[in-house]
Amino acid sequence: MEHSDLDTTVIDARLAAAKQASYRLAQATTAEKDIALERIADLLRERSGDIIAANRLDLEAGREAGLEAGLLDRLTLDDRRVGALAVAVLEVIALTDPVGETVSGRSLPNGVRIDQVRVPLGVVGAIYEARPNVTVDIAVLALKSGNAVVLRGGTAAEQTNRVLVDVLRDALDAVGLPADAVQTVDDFGRAGARHLMQARDYVDVLIPRGSAGLIRAVVDEAKVPVIETGAGVVHMYLDASAREDWAVELVHNAKVQRPSVCNALETLLVHRDAAERLLPAVLDRLEASGVTVHADERVRALRPEVEPVTDEDWATEHMSLDLSVGMVDSMDDALEHIRRFSTKHTESIVTNDLANAERFLNEVDAAAVMVNASTRFTDGAEFGFGAEVGISTQKLHARGPMGLPELTSTKWLVRGAGHVRA
Repeated sequence: MEHSDLDTTVIDARLAAAKQASYRLAQATTAEKDIALERIADLLRERSGDIIAANRLDLEAGREAGLEAGLLDRLTLDDRRVGALAVAVLEVIALTDPVGETVSGRSLPNGVRIDQVRVPLGVVGAIYEARPNVTVDIAVLALKSGNAVVLRGGTAAEQTNRVLVDVLRDALDAVGLPADAVQTVDDFGRAGARHLMQARDYVDVLIPRGSAGLIRAVVDEAKVPVIETGAGVVHMYLDASAREDWAVELVHNAKVQRPSVCNALETLLVHRDAAERLLPAVLDRLEASGVTVHADERVRALRPEVEPVTDEDWATEHMSLDLSVGMVDSMDDALEHIRRFSTKHTESIVTNDLANAERFLNEVDAAAVMVNASTRFTDGAEFGFGAEVGISTQKLHARGPMGLPELTSTKWLVRGAGHVRA
């Protein structure tokens, strides 16, 4: 849906309504917001049949349009996933409300009191694709942190998102909070998305989630400040001291558990001194799970039947059971390869060498850097944040999995008693 003749008065009315609703949300008590979240969880369960029926329509359209398997997986909602969404909403209730938290404070020698406190961002815009769970995740975290939200969930999930937005709005209305705190521009198509990107008068921050192409388009076109969430070209490096049992399990979990998500492993690097010891067991386990290996010449010398790797493979977030594998001569070579191809999402080393572990932690530039752990742990729920807004790969304001505090800013409160500056 292109809508080249977009009626900006209609979309601006929605954005203005979200802005107005944000003022009420900013003053809502924690109890009011938690009651709203409870109602959202209840309605998700009560209307799960409607949600799943709408999702079937999106899945059917997606298959006809030739959506890749990874995107279809992200698009799918069934009884289990809708139930998990409701549980995730309830988990957010248990999280500390960041609004009003004092970040720092002090009294000046002249008696003036200065406090820095957390406040909502205001109106949060979100642009994402084929991920109906994000509709709930972002809206719930925005509401808990006192923000209104404007959603653009993409054509692939249009039917599902329509039902989910109704759930969110109905829940707010039922508990006396403004339904206009949740808005969508899905029905305006791509033109609506572009308008949202440029709505500086109404939207305080924009968060894109999806493919590298979508994120780059938002970063390039937006006039609204953007928190960039990046694609995940994720690496794991097996150094010369890596334990075989750890290497086998960690690589398999990181690649196979859910290959369509951004924290899944895309590139495996192995030190030359460990290659003959580790690769047979690692690759056997992967291939038994259906992984297609794309390897450099040195790895193919040990495993001739695997596919050759290309520079394009090294730079690709496959979101499928494809893995690029390369052999390196040293930690320096591994670090150089990661610097060249990393999207600065998550990188991991498997090692029994403490010095190598600390060097990797210190030198790798990514939102999450791990030692002897699966990259699948880079996730808001795993980090204890409840649902997540996204995983920021930028360095301003927020980095890594984004929870409630990352949806706030701060303001300075200055209290005096007739003080003037000398």
